Amino acid sequence: MGNPEANGSPYAPHTAAETAAMCEAVGVDSVEELFDIPDDVRFSDTFGIEARSERETRALVEGMLSRNDDLTELLGRGHYGYYVPSLVGHLADRSEFLTSYTQYQPEVSQGFLQALFEYQSLLVELTGLGVANCSMYDAATALGEAATLAARLRATSGHRVLVPDILRAGRRATLENYVAGTDLVVETYPTTASTVDLEALESVCDEDVVMVYAETPTVRGAIEERLGAVGTLADETDALFVLGSDPVALSLLERPADVGADVVVGDASVLGLGTSYGMGLGLFATRERYLRQVPGRLVGASEDASGRRAFTLTLQTREQHIRRERATSNICTNQAWVALRSAMHASVLGPTGLAELAARGVRRAESLAERVDTIDGVDAPVDDRRHMREFVARTERPASAVADDLTERGFAIHVVGDHEIQVCVAGVTDAALERFVDALAEVAR
Repeated sequence: MGNPEANGSPYAPHTAAETAAMCEAVGVDSVEELFDIPDDVRFSDTFGIEARSERETRALVEGMLSRNDDLTELLGRGHYGYYVPSLVGHLADRSEFLTSYTQYQPEVSQGFLQALFEYQSLLVELTGLGVANCSMYDAATALGEAATLAARLRATSGHRVLVPDILRAGRRATLENYVAGTDLVVETYPTTASTVDLEALESVCDEDVVMVYAETPTVRGAIEERLGAVGTLADETDALFVLGSDPVALSLLERPADVGADVVVGDASVLGLGTSYGMGLGLFATRERYLRQVPGRLVGASEDASGRRAFTLTLQTREQHIRRERATSNICTNQAWVALRSAMHASVLGPTGLAELAARGVRRAESLAERVDTIDGVDAPVDDRRHMREFVARTERPASAVADDLTERGFAIHVVGDHEIQVCVAGVTDAALERFVDALAEVAR
């Protein structure tokens, strides 16, 4: 690169002379004068980080990471470690994908735009709904956006949003943040055996309800069996029926459109992304008549000047500086690269492979529950329902004590009650499940 003072660098290309000339032009002595940083937050010391070579740095980081517990995770509850084919990483790590910013210039973004269009098409096929956007932050923000969409559709009446009492705390908190400052209020309805208590829902559902939310599978792994009835109830009260799910589950379960769902939200990163316990990919699909109410970005298919098929961003509701108070959402980015990976993973599996992945999640969860149920001191599953990927078991010993003992034996599980643990099979090998059953039998009594 030569002398950086003379030639700059690939990341900050201005030379010292050029920087001095620009400072003189704007009337300051240094770049620092352009930034008003309060003294109480200004860092004026040195970091004290010893300079190391790449080899030394790798050894240091590897040594630190080796101190982590090596646990087999059977955690689930929205985070599923499905195996991601290596092809996905090899393709998604191409520079034109990794370095790509938002695809505002279609003439140089056709490849990425087509991949996002295919991602949208995948969700449309799985949900049966007419429109899907090309991703949101995560499932929680997608749920929040669904609530504000429902409020816009019922602008003159209604203010109650109904969610199940077992909704994940993080999703509930995000939803509460979304409706803060509006007339919307979030209320819960009871569940029975981790699924909708239809009679209880009916008793609290009236003309003031703008949205009814249900999930399948639920946070406890139970497959919701009465979605059609929930959809009918929501329709009778003129409320939006929002269904939470994911692409793997949707490849096997009833299509949301067939049970009356108006919006589908969830986390699509079950495909293409390893377990991250934070980063996700918000799924958002809805009926075509709500097209202009959809938050985030949409990729559309069109034609160029030569009549060739081309792709472009369309109905960009995120342009707040243009739409201002007429904007449907203030969400200002998305998870395009993760959506790309999800589309690639789905394409590698194909329709048959995707459905088999889901069916295997049902078979393995129910098979493991049967084996766990034979252990003295454990009853599984707690909920008399079909399950996908995960289930809850009741323990005679305090659940926290069981979990601690399992951790010592190399397994991580969720504690969901004083005497309830939750176990997930997604991404866990059969050999690891064998060892888990043996470990649970040792610590259950």
